[in-house]
Amino acid sequence: MAAASQRSPTSRLQRRDSQGRPPQDGYGVYTYPNSFFRYEGEWRGGKTHGRGKLLFKDGSYYEGEFVDGEIMGEGCRLWASSGNTYSGQFVLGEPQGHGIMKYKAGGRYEGELSRGLREGHGCLVDQDGQVYRGSFHNNKRHGQGQMAFQNGDKYDGDWVRDQRQGHGVLWCADGSTYEGQWHSDVFSGLGSMVHCSGVGYHGMWINGRPVAQATRTVILGPEVMDVAHNSSFTLQVELQQDNGEVAESEDGRVLKISAGVRYVQLPAYSEVSFFKVDKGSREGPIQTPFGFECITYPLSSPMSGAPELSAAPESASTGSPLPQGDLEVTMGSDALCDQEDTPGTLSAGGGMPRCPEDCRRVKRGRAQFTDVCLGPPPPGYHPIPFLDSKHEKASNRPRGSLGPGRTTPTVRDPPAGSRPDGAAKAEPVTTAFPGEYVIMIHDVTNPPFLGRVLPTAFKHLRVSLKGMGQQPHIPGEDP
Repeated sequence: MAAASQRSPTSRLQRRDSQGRPPQDGYGVYTYPNSFFRYEGEWRGGKTHGRGKLLFKDGSYYEGEFVDGEIMGEGCRLWASSGNTYSGQFVLGEPQGHGIMKYKAGGRYEGELSRGLREGHGCLVDQDGQVYRGSFHNNKRHGQGQMAFQNGDKYDGDWVRDQRQGHGVLWCADGSTYEGQWHSDVFSGLGSMVHCSGVGYHGMWINGRPVAQATRTVILGPEVMDVAHNSSFTLQVELQQDNGEVAESEDGRVLKISAGVRYVQLPAYSEVSFFKVDKGSREGPIQTPFGFECITYPLSSPMSGAPELSAAPESASTGSPLPQGDLEVTMGSDALCDQEDTPGTLSAGGGMPRCPEDCRRVKRGRAQFTDVCLGPPPPGYHPIPFLDSKHEKASNRPRGSLGPGRTTPTVRDPPAGSRPDGAAKAEPVTTAFPGEYVIMIHDVTNPPFLGRVLPTAFKHLRVSLKGMGQQPHIPGEDP
């Protein structure tokens, strides 16, 4: 990049007293004895002085001002080996001061230079069109500066030897922002990110990853949750780190609640039902961590009976932990659809998008679903209640067995003749039948926070009749 110093060829050769001596004053053309340099321009006292052009044998040249045999002042320089050109200020044959460097590979630099290197304040545009405006030292981005990247990202902050280091703010093209500490061009230290999905994280970062990031979703409460028939219940959910601590540094992740019913129910309980599902209504079974599969089942608002769940607001106090009850079974039936979603405190793009009714946004690593209620069986789901007139306790026989002396489940036969197939005419069902169900909490944050989706959390739900002597009602028959 640096121009060859003209002090050596010019000064030494102009002092020669042998034949072929350079011009003394005025305009003249002179080829130096080594034939590598050729000068044409103004002279004074046998030295290049004024305007002139110095040509190199390899095709390089300098054209501009000379002072007492030195390249000094304003000029233009071409380097044949690289194809780069520079126009601006020169001192002793090298670019120094303010100038414009154009690179043959693409890009340009305009700003301050010292001894041919970028030094001070300037603007660098690389061959990909990325633009940096700020401080340079020893030809590298160093100090305070702003960078506009090819992918649309923008950065404003500290640089050390061509890398982002210190404090800085990054605005991503997708709407995400990060403000905090950097090291070796990645997030490192204390910083805050607001993701384009609405997720916010404030805490420590190492090598571009959050230290206290959530890795799993946990539904609090007993391993098996017992719920009375036709009752609503409450779920407390936590996002936890690998060490089991709550990921309180996270806000805004979107969690969705859904339910399933056991795909093949065993008659271990007298009150348990299973469903015969029409082919056209059957979705693929979902594997659960409880040793059985389930198929999707609707949730509903207790009062309206709508087949969609509208989750209740989270705790009004974001700074206090959720109640220690963890998992409550509530007998209330407040309508869910009238309750408002409470957005997180952090937002991307100026506003937090509203969640669907079956979703909640996490606050400080916690979320709450209240007044959750299982809906009636959807079309195509036909309940088949198992009846055991003696109501043998499940604890007296192995789980899944049919009981002493029984080989098949006893199903009450409906009165024949009411339909051609002999089945009873069904009356509308407004609630879930007793049985084994599964509640699932899904991470539906879109797009996923830092490209990672949390695994689905499961809770085993057992719905039973309120009274042990009460038998399940079969549609179309008197109890």
